Amino acid sequence: MKRLQIKTAQNVNINFSLADVWQRLFAFLIDNVLKFAYIYIAISFLSFKLFSTAVNGDSWSVKAIDILIFLPVTFYSLYTELLLGGQTIGKKLLHLKVINIDGFKPSTLDFVIRWFLRVIDFNLFTLLFIYVASLGLDSEVVLLVVLFLFGKMFGFFLILFTNKHQRFGDIIANTVVIYLKDDVKFSDTILENISTKYVPTYPNVIKLSDNDARIIKNTFKSAKKFNDYETVIKLRNKIIEVTQITSVHKSDNDFIDTVLKDYNYYTQNM
Repeated sequence: MKRLQIKTAQNVNINFSLADVWQRLFAFLIDNVLKFAYIYIAISFLSFKLFSTAVNGDSWSVKAIDILIFLPVTFYSLYTELLLGGQTIGKKLLHLKVINIDGFKPSTLDFVIRWFLRVIDFNLFTLLFIYVASLGLDSEVVLLVVLFLFGKMFGFFLILFTNKHQRFGDIIANTVVIYLKDDVKFSDTILENISTKYVPTYPNVIKLSDNDARIIKNTFKSAKKFNDYETVIKLRNKIIEVTQITSVHKSDNDFIDTVLKDYNYYTQNM
């Protein structure tokens, strides 16, 4: 399994396992089973005759209703990845996730690009297929089948042969798909989840080093796990001693947590 190495702003190397073509194919199949199940239910249990009657047999109105009913299938991968933070249901079941090549969460535009370029990844030769079929080359069945299959599998071949297992949509959107069941966990690094609107409290945290932050985080994590209040107090006192910070927090846990977030904020934005 290939790995992707990302160097953070704190000069920490994080390795992720890239999802291989078979993992992505299985996730794709699961998602398509869900799509076909929806279509089957829509056709079997939604009365199109009822809709037709409701609009007095207006064919344009019936077509419009049909389009509305099948919109969830058309935009499935886009809205699921947006809502689930880079995962469709198939990816979630197989522990796969879309991330930016630099390790960040993809932007909405990135997800839109990936979704839109599925036209190329899975339907590259559809127009050519239609054109060849329109020529009346009924005897060229093999050619038509080859064109159809190659067009459908273009994304598959790209994932199989590109260095980072990227389909065309990934390459343009600058994203990769990773396997989440890995030895490396976000919580094991000195990184913290902070929002773009985060406001730091203690500027003096820049006196700490990456190694200091790593020791603080690991010690704090262990102390909280075992309710070791004595260690938390010692850790707070040591941070204050090194940084000359005056704590504005009544809780030692809140103070240390803020120090770690502030350190991330300043080192990521300097």
